[in-house]
Amino acid sequence: MVILKRMNRSKSGISPVMATVILVAIAIVIAIAVAFWATGLVGVFTRFEKLEITSAYYTQDRVKIIVRNTGSADASIDNIFINGIPCIEATDNICDISEGPGPDNPKLIAVGDSVTITVTNPPDSVTGGMWRSGVTYEIVVHTASGKSYPVAVLIP
Repeated sequence: MVILKRMNRSKSGISPVMATVILVAIAIVIAIAVAFWATGLVGVFTRFEKLEITSAYYTQDRVKIIVRNTGSADASIDNIFINGIPCIEATDNICDISEGPGPDNPKLIAVGDSVTITVTNPPDSVTGGMWRSGVTYEIVVHTASGKSYPVAVLIP
């Protein structure tokens, strides 16, 4: 003989409404955790360099360029171009750049830092290696990531 037990309705478990509320709360907590994880992951892959040339001027037979890194990653200046002609070729620093990149060592600018680059003379093929009065020169700061930041300087 099989005896069937009758369910006792007075001892019920959790109500369907409470079960739904608990499941929704758990889903929200998991969604928030995934969102925080994804935000941190995206931040690693969205770092970028952004240089701003805050000042470029001629003084005492040289051009001074003040460059500031306003991006979220360090920038590495690997060359300076004057009217399209590179100042650093192979192992030569033909423009006598001080406080800037050299032939074998790019100039690193950390996030938020500024650097002053002094260019003593332009390449020989531009104007014979001397700054000419009344001429506007296009000076381009080039980075190792391939970006270029131009500025025009008028020689008084």
